[in-house]
Amino acid sequence: MSDNLPLELQLNIMKWLPIKSLIQCRTVSKAWKSLIDSADFIKHYQGHKQHLLVSYEALVDSERKYVSIADDETFPQKKVSHTIPLLLQNPRIIGCSHGLLCLFGDYEDDSDDAIFDTETVVLWNLSIRKAVAVVLPYWVIGTVLGFGVCPRTNDPKIVKILHDNSWDAQIFALNIGVWRSCNNLPRESVQFSDSDSQQVVDGLLYWLATDKITMDGGFTSCNLIISFDMTSEEFREVKFTNSLAHVCELKLAMSKLRESLVVLERDVGPNGTVWGVWMMEDGDPKAFTKLFNVSVNSPFESMVLARGFRMTSEAIIEIMDDERGQLFGYDPCSKHISNLGIDGQEFSFYVHSYEETLLLLDQQNLTVYNEA
Repeated sequence: MSDNLPLELQLNIMKWLPIKSLIQCRTVSKAWKSLIDSADFIKHYQGHKQHLLVSYEALVDSERKYVSIADDETFPQKKVSHTIPLLLQNPRIIGCSHGLLCLFGDYEDDSDDAIFDTETVVLWNLSIRKAVAVVLPYWVIGTVLGFGVCPRTNDPKIVKILHDNSWDAQIFALNIGVWRSCNNLPRESVQFSDSDSQQVVDGLLYWLATDKITMDGGFTSCNLIISFDMTSEEFREVKFTNSLAHVCELKLAMSKLRESLVVLERDVGPNGTVWGVWMMEDGDPKAFTKLFNVSVNSPFESMVLARGFRMTSEAIIEIMDDERGQLFGYDPCSKHISNLGIDGQEFSFYVHSYEETLLLLDQQNLTVYNEA
């Protein structure tokens, strides 16, 4: 860009550049580096390209693989393999928000100041290949984790929820770098259904949950959703007003379709497994509308799992046979399926949609936050 262009015009142009081009621009001059590294530029960066991150266990050695696929007109041709930047044992994906992937596992290191077998969360920006680690101050089986980026401050936050006689919740905000308690907690009768069911939409974290209620002198369970506002840091309840409230909790899952929350309902039809896709309309918890069914005419139809969605609304499904899982795209209009060319261990696939971002650009790579 010419030095004769006004700085404001240069800024507007750079906001739409791809990530790789921006990283190169940082080396041109100190002024450009300072501009690109600023919190305001990072927050308003517009050149976001969409990708799908596919995580699965390899057929040969069961090693967990991470592959990103460009979610554009070339899909699924542009694939890039990634390696976890920190040594995590048995990592699992907590969630994805604003282009950051959140992983959880045991952190091990052989250095002199090592943290051995410590439960750790890793925030990973695949686009700029930067990551930071956050050591959990206390973790036991049953601890629920959540991750999202505050839309007002652009601050990545980790939520840790534990029920040990009573609820306890703590929040870690990356800009502050410390854990602190949260006073607004779910009701005691609420139980989180699946610690891996988290989704984040428009600054709200969502988890599937159940609530024990008294009915006819006994107890019964009712499905609901627990939300957490990343800005106000308050928990709220989203109650289903339709049949989803009373479906067996094991038949429900959550996902995200573009920027809307969807609940997936598993059923059995004449030809095998059917996944009903229910979308929350305009953020209204009382308005879940059924969009379509995912129903595959396949010799393995009883072993089909819905894993995620593209920006085009195409569903990403796993079809299993003989301990092998294969990933397919499913067009809800034509009901046509297309093989994405990724095979792995059955039941091992996870699919997350993410966008390119500059978050963590101001962080030292591989920083470990540890209050101990």
